[in-house]
Amino acid sequence: MLYLISVYATILLVSFITVYILIPKLIPILRESGFVGKDMNKDKKTTVAELGGIPIFLGFIFGAIFAIFLSTYLGFNLDLLPFLAGILTIILIGFIGTIDDLIGWKKGIRQWQHALFPVAAALPLMAVRVSNPPMSLPFIGLLPETFILPFGIAISFGVIYSLILVPIGVTGASNATNMLAGLNGLEAGLAALIIGTLAIIALFTGKIEALIIALAMIGALIAFLKYNWMPAKIFGGDGLTLMSGASIAVIAILGDMEKIGVILLVLFFVELYLKSKSKFQAESFGIPKNGLLCAPKKKQSLTHYFMYGKATEKQIVKRILFTQFLICIFALTIASLNYLQIIMI
Repeated sequence: MLYLISVYATILLVSFITVYILIPKLIPILRESGFVGKDMNKDKKTTVAELGGIPIFLGFIFGAIFAIFLSTYLGFNLDLLPFLAGILTIILIGFIGTIDDLIGWKKGIRQWQHALFPVAAALPLMAVRVSNPPMSLPFIGLLPETFILPFGIAISFGVIYSLILVPIGVTGASNATNMLAGLNGLEAGLAALIIGTLAIIALFTGKIEALIIALAMIGALIAFLKYNWMPAKIFGGDGLTLMSGASIAVIAILGDMEKIGVILLVLFFVELYLKSKSKFQAESFGIPKNGLLCAPKKKQSLTHYFMYGKATEKQIVKRILFTQFLICIFALTIASLNYLQIIMI
């Protein structure tokens, strides 16, 4: 047990240290290269380095590579096939997000492309996840393992899950986390809470591959928060949001935690609804005034509903993160009840 704890802690530390060391060295390079953006929630529109997804990307990869090294040379028990498939999916989506950041804010990948590209990135997971327990729907119950189509064609639930539900999950989570963003520390904070919750569940259910991916991403996110918290010295951009969303989907899929993943993303579903009313043209920014952040008259983002009273940007972000924390506690409660039920059976 002590060996496993040391392995998990080391993987987290490898990704954390990588990002923690890289960002201070990367910020001046990004500034000199012109990769900066305005902090829209400040009275003085100060410029902040962008492309923060790159160090997270690298930190995550180093953590994953270390886990592969342990598995290959030191006998750490890790099923490399699904693990590598999940890693590849996250890397591909991180690459898509970074390309979007390089092209430029509002000039990059179009909305329909944001929905389409992650489907291609989900191909590695689609190839290895050919079996999963049949789904149970409310008021309907357990779905059959095999569906009979016209002309006597039989198709298993595993095929439906791999070819339809997996790409939908990866695409949906990647785009969801890309919407609720725009405040210092918000994107990385939300992702760290959600992935941390999934990591706890994966630990207690023995889903090692999901746990290792979660730890590699958590270490990178926590280190990034050091420089992204108010006042931010670097922005994560689409590289961060798309990659964190893909990580949530991959961890949930590999850990058989799809339902818990849906619960954890409830704030993002609300944001999806609000943004859809403006045909996804609305922003999550507030109106800065004397160090405070006020909501616009027409509230078009979930962040605007947290901008009540006289609140600073930091207070607003803490409100949202606390709400997400409560959702995480609820998800953990649901997961623990299911886990106890399985043990008793």
